[in-house]
Amino acid sequence: MMKVNPFQDGETKRQQRNLTNPQKRNNIYTKEGVVVNSFVKNNEINLNETKDTYIISDEVQMPEQLYNDRQIIDKKLLPLSAIALGVMGSIAVITAFANRSAKIASNLAKEKWLPAVTRNVNLNEETHQVIYQMIQNPNRKTFVAGAGVLALSAMAFMGKTFFDGYKEIWVKRQEANIHKNLQENLIKVETESFSGKMQIIRSMLSKYTSDFEKYLTFKETEPQNFGRHKLADFPFTSKRKETSDKFALGNIFVGIGTVAGIAGLGFLSLRNLAKSKIHLQNYIKETQNGIRKIIENSTETTKKTDQNNLIHLFLEADASENFVKEQVAKLNWSQEEKTDFIKKVMAKINMSATKVNPNIGGDGTPKPAFNSFVNDYKAFFYNWLLDTANPQFKHLFLGITGITALSYGGKLAGDALKEVQVKKINAETELELQKRLVSTELRNFKAKKDSAIAPLVMEFYKQVDSGEKSKEELKTMAENILFEIKNGPPFVYS
Repeated sequence: MMKVNPFQDGETKRQQRNLTNPQKRNNIYTKEGVVVNSFVKNNEINLNETKDTYIISDEVQMPEQLYNDRQIIDKKLLPLSAIALGVMGSIAVITAFANRSAKIASNLAKEKWLPAVTRNVNLNEETHQVIYQMIQNPNRKTFVAGAGVLALSAMAFMGKTFFDGYKEIWVKRQEANIHKNLQENLIKVETESFSGKMQIIRSMLSKYTSDFEKYLTFKETEPQNFGRHKLADFPFTSKRKETSDKFALGNIFVGIGTVAGIAGLGFLSLRNLAKSKIHLQNYIKETQNGIRKIIENSTETTKKTDQNNLIHLFLEADASENFVKEQVAKLNWSQEEKTDFIKKVMAKINMSATKVNPNIGGDGTPKPAFNSFVNDYKAFFYNWLLDTANPQFKHLFLGITGITALSYGGKLAGDALKEVQVKKINAETELELQKRLVSTELRNFKAKKDSAIAPLVMEFYKQVDSGEKSKEELKTMAENILFEIKNGPPFVYS
């Protein structure tokens, strides 16, 4: 005797919610008695009826994946180990490089050494500059101007903080409204998906009820064998198309194309270098012609100018020592002047580095040097406080500060509107995507439903073809298949 759950249908569940406890017990006992009496047909004890009820086949193999035991090798520590060893290896390489550099520098000629540089400290922010002025030159003007700039900086910071916060709050509220509207619009989409799934179930119930009835309405005297059925004969299955693996051939073509591209680009690069060499040779020839003209037209009055020009041209042409001596020998100078000039030119040509302009980088002393290159509207406020009698400083500060405030406010408003608009468009895109996914979800649901029902239907037709089952037994199998269609997986969730 089989135990049946009396609470499998939704109507019973609804009734149970509205009954008292004694009524629930009576209702349960009554339904259990009806169900048991309905299923008790004879005293024969076997599982034939159970097999028909649950559509149990005589022999079903377990899936091959059940016995596949894949070992997982934990390689998560390998990247961490590689990073640690790589960092320490890099440090070792750097220290070896420093050691090598020190060894090379000890044996290097002085003219090849890199020049010493001044460490420039740039005061790029006005607040840093006013602090420096207050410390370096403490007087009434620097203190008043510095205090004013610091107060203005604090006001600007607090105003910026307020408007940034207001922008974030406004954007967040708009985002909440957008999200609510999206959820409201998704109700219709979800309803279409839900109703579509229910319609699929109703359609399958209608179809299979009609199909099963053909095999349950034959007369007892008629043969029950209607011919052999195959899984490929049923509409819920699709023939799998075997496709050849074309990825290997495609990879070969990609590899050949890559090698050909590398070779072609390499050849093109060599041609470009060859052309560049030709252009460079033409430029050197023009520079050498300029050197010859200066030497031909050189006079005693233009000697100093000619020396500077020749030095620059010799450097540009990267002239050899023989070329320098050959050209300088043509000058109408004394031999001592020529010798000193040749030494000076060759020292310039052979020098690996030169000192930076003192007006930009200091005099080369390895000491800190302070410079102020300020790009800040508060600098104009500082200048005005230093000289309040100058109305141009005042108007310059007001104009630039006003432009800065308007630019920041406009950027803040533009960013806020942009963020909200992007969120609106993203919500619309999400809604369109969900609408497009309804058909995909329904096909997915239908495919899974068919895959769950197909073995049961095949078993039903197998029993039909064998002719061993009576109409009552086939009816039981058909009813349980229909029950599985209606209540089995995949389930429909509201």
